[in-house]
Amino acid sequence: MPSVSAHVAHTLALHVSHVFGVMGNGNAHFLDAIERGTGAAFTAVRHEAGGVVAADAFHRAGGGIAAATATYGAGFTNTLTALAEAVQAHVPLVLVVGDEPTSGPRPWDVDQIALASAVGARTYTVGRADAAATTAIAVEHALSYNVPTVLAIPYDVAKLDAGPVPEAPAPLRPAPLPITGAFASAAIDELASALAAAKRPLLLAGRGAWLADAGADLGRLADATGALTVSTALGRGVFPRVEFDLGVAGGFGAEGAMELVREADVAVVFGASLNQFTMRFGALFAPGTHIVQVDTAPAATHPHVGGFIRADAAIVARALVEQLAVLGSTPSGWRESVAVPAARGYELGEGTVGDGRLDPRTAAARIGELLPDDRVVVSDGGHFIGWANMYWPVSSPDRMIMVGTAYQSIGLGFPSVAGAAQARPGSTIVLTTGDGGGLMALSDLETAVRVAGGRGLAVVWNDAAYGAEVNLYGLQGLAKAPMLIPEVDFAGLAAAVGAEGVAVRSMADLERLASWAATPVDERRFLLLDLRISPDVVAPYQQEIVRVNS
Repeated sequence: MPSVSAHVAHTLALHVSHVFGVMGNGNAHFLDAIERGTGAAFTAVRHEAGGVVAADAFHRAGGGIAAATATYGAGFTNTLTALAEAVQAHVPLVLVVGDEPTSGPRPWDVDQIALASAVGARTYTVGRADAAATTAIAVEHALSYNVPTVLAIPYDVAKLDAGPVPEAPAPLRPAPLPITGAFASAAIDELASALAAAKRPLLLAGRGAWLADAGADLGRLADATGALTVSTALGRGVFPRVEFDLGVAGGFGAEGAMELVREADVAVVFGASLNQFTMRFGALFAPGTHIVQVDTAPAATHPHVGGFIRADAAIVARALVEQLAVLGSTPSGWRESVAVPAARGYELGEGTVGDGRLDPRTAAARIGELLPDDRVVVSDGGHFIGWANMYWPVSSPDRMIMVGTAYQSIGLGFPSVAGAAQARPGSTIVLTTGDGGGLMALSDLETAVRVAGGRGLAVVWNDAAYGAEVNLYGLQGLAKAPMLIPEVDFAGLAAAVGAEGVAVRSMADLERLASWAATPVDERRFLLLDLRISPDVVAPYQQEIVRVNS
């Protein structure tokens, strides 16, 4: 007869195609059931945090909801940083874990429900009589609230007979939030009138607009108003008219583009939380700009917002286009009057700098020219995150995946490759990571190489330091020794697990990327570029942080 673990596995496999994780005592029966014909694929990672990260990246790359799995105790506690990141980034996934027996905790057990709750994740514990139904509830909760859920299998019920697997209803998902009530309708009319009268209208979109599938509607709104467009780092590519798009808002933005943003008289923000980095610590918009935010959050998320409409981004964009037509509005003509391509330009750097090491700006620009067009960029956290966001354009928000930024963590890069590679089996997966975060995630370097193979590329920005800390606290006079890292041969580490590693000390060394990109995928290996960059070049967004904190 099917066991409790089989009930969990078969029910979960109705909703997920991939499971990532590490096997142990607490989840061995669950993984046995997954492997025996559920239809879901299992990808082994080498650290439990990597399982959650891979499931997270799988979802962000457009693969749908995925599952992670770990054993009880130390296996579960190893997932907590990655779980906190998924909670704060609003990523739905299911983490299947072993747990203490129903008879009570053993000496090595911890209160896993409390630990999960502490980082914002709800736990559902299965029993012999309700394993399938509880699994379906956990999936529905994750999808309904865009959060990870923990599905716990107590150790003493994992292999108990539970009878035939019952049918479980499909999970429900909330409908898009409509425009409701007289106040919201009046706000739409008022905003349409403001856009019709605007001389320099601007639309800003974030990941929420992408999740609402609002791209086409926002494009029509931009055409109707003649607005310039700009996005958050997680919303890149959401607007269809690239020729009128200013790129990324905030510290990753080009200086000329950000000057144009400050010229806007009316700015409408769709599905963006307007965090401190997007808002340039309050300096993104000029004081006279009329800012209206459209979001599903309960209220405006920044004090500079002058008007707020709580509704789905696509629904509001369509309503505004319709009302503009009623008003007989014509496009402002602003976007045709400015040189958008020139405004989007970034400094290209000097090749090498005074210490003889590479200028990361020059290297980033050249790598951007050489990368395959069909690419997904996955990013770890650290000082280097600006370079990919500035110099490596992507075609849509699900092709720039920044696992770690919501929780301000580092060390989640290499397992991100595995999740993105499974979600996008035809694309090149490009990891951008630092030497500090790269060492922290080293256990899953092998996972990245094994799963991505010849479609995988890692760029390690190796400045022999924790660059963000050096730039912020070193400049304040704090002792630098704890901020430094002995220079590590990442090229050698990559070779040890079957990849090709290249130590890049000059711009000429980057030509190996050109020949690699020109080689058929099945004839090449995972490539790791160990980029020996200068710590003296500080990213513009980091300069903003230094200025605010000095």
